[in-house]
Amino acid sequence: MAVDRRRLGGVWMALSRKRLSEAEIQRRVRKLKGWKREGVFLVKKYKFGTFMEAVGFMNRVFAAAEAQDHHPDLYNVWAFVTIKWSTHDVGGLTDWDFKMAERCDRLRS
Repeated sequence: MAVDRRRLGGVWMALSRKRLSEAEIQRRVRKLKGWKREGVFLVKKYKFGTFMEAVGFMNRVFAAAEAQDHHPDLYNVWAFVTIKWSTHDVGGLTDWDFKMAERCDRLRS
């Protein structure tokens, strides 16, 4: 199993690049508020009060993603931002995606 050591929220973490089992994905999705599984993606749609609030959030996600060298698909329509995480090189969801989803929720608050 490949392991990356990445800095996440000021803490170095060992993040597994191993694709998670279906049972593990379902268990972990249930723990995340507002996130859902769509195929090989972990997806959440955020609503903001204004376009600029949405853009500010996206910029914070961009910075966190760049620091981790793990980049989501991001979509913006006015005050809505949809984020889709997946570890493309393993063809599915990994620990990395769930950690980044949690990071996005912290960036939102």
